[in-house]
Amino acid sequence: MAVSSEKTSEHPRRAFDLRDINRLALPAIVTGIAEPVIALVDTAFVGQIGTTELAAVGIAGSFYLMTVWILAQTLTAIAAVVSRHYGKGTLNEVATLVPQAFLANVLLGAGFYLLTTTFSDSIFRFYNAEGALLEACKRYFAIRAAGFPFTLGAFLLFGAFRGIQNTSWAMAVALAGAVINGILDYLLIFGAGDVIPALGLEGAAWAGLAAQVTMFLAAIYITERYTPFTVIPVRKLNPHYKWLAGMSFDLFIRTVLLNLTFYLAVRYATGYGEAVVAAHTVALNIWLFSSFFIDGYAHAGNAIAGRLAGAGHIDELCRLGKVLGKIAPGIGAGVAAVYALLYPFAAGVFTDEAEVITAFNSIFWLVIISQPVNALAFVYDGIFKGLGEMKYLRNLLAAATLFGFLPVAAGFHHFHPGLTGIWTAFTLWMLIRAVSPHLRFRQRYCLTAKK
Repeated sequence: MAVSSEKTSEHPRRAFDLRDINRLALPAIVTGIAEPVIALVDTAFVGQIGTTELAAVGIAGSFYLMTVWILAQTLTAIAAVVSRHYGKGTLNEVATLVPQAFLANVLLGAGFYLLTTTFSDSIFRFYNAEGALLEACKRYFAIRAAGFPFTLGAFLLFGAFRGIQNTSWAMAVALAGAVINGILDYLLIFGAGDVIPALGLEGAAWAGLAAQVTMFLAAIYITERYTPFTVIPVRKLNPHYKWLAGMSFDLFIRTVLLNLTFYLAVRYATGYGEAVVAAHTVALNIWLFSSFFIDGYAHAGNAIAGRLAGAGHIDELCRLGKVLGKIAPGIGAGVAAVYALLYPFAAGVFTDEAEVITAFNSIFWLVIISQPVNALAFVYDGIFKGLGEMKYLRNLLAAATLFGFLPVAAGFHHFHPGLTGIWTAFTLWMLIRAVSPHLRFRQRYCLTAKK
């Protein structure tokens, strides 16, 4: 191993400054936007084929990402466990935990590949997809879903990297995947003369799969070459596995609820017609892109909060919340300003269908104004995950979904159906997720630090 056990077991610095935050956040931004960039590139290229194909990528792609987010919660949980032991200087206690969790993720991904492809017809009928749209969804997903084990395995290793306060490795892996996807998207969708046939929708799926395999292999190489961990598990179960499984389960339930929100939004939009669901697809991909962009600072909060908690520095933990609570909304406001400038042109990047552009332009302002709120919510998500408060995050998401998103979306659907209701509900959903953790963090950690 390039990093010796003696080096990595040293007690790390117990304070932090803005450079520490940026050192973790900036690479995490690049890493976080890898999957949304792949989805955006797919959307942009496939949008040139036709509205049905664009809607299919939106539906099948959103289901793929939803499933990955539900299953990949060990990424955050392993980061919380490893970062805490990094803060204590006891990484040796979790050396066997990482490969055991890695193997579990790969097997879980393989199982869900078999399960979801077997029942893909029923799955996409739940999205109101029928006829040509249903068949297009199934064709795209049958290929893309083979990436489940590769994506879940790579994400687990990304969490281990973050736990030892390094997000640059994951960034390098994500960049490799994004480049591979971009190149292959163009070549496989549209073809290259007589050398490469034009595969259309399936070409986009094959490009995404190739990117996921690339990231998986690169993450394994970095783990074996540069970290104190390995991907080869031992038989004896690590004593911290129960703690990891408990946090992962809470995050699993939370993410099921989170993706129920996305599912209902897509289902409502699909019921309003292909042009509307295509516009929703574009808006959601932009929303997700900026969300993952902002989420880089949440990853920094995740890693640093776990380290500070492990070292017992509650006063520094409070300061971390205050610093990130100022930085993230400022970044969100900057993203919103850029989107506002691009308002007249954004939809045209993805489609030239007039009906789709009109539907998109009617709600893009809601995507814009939500950016600072989203940023604050994501930062507190990251901090509380680093602290291991997964049950609180689970309950908060349940409350935001049941008492925020659902009544607003259902009310608009009944009285004024359309995208405005869906995106108004999204905005309220994020507002609840921003305000509640801000108050809780201040009460539990900042007032405690003062005492």
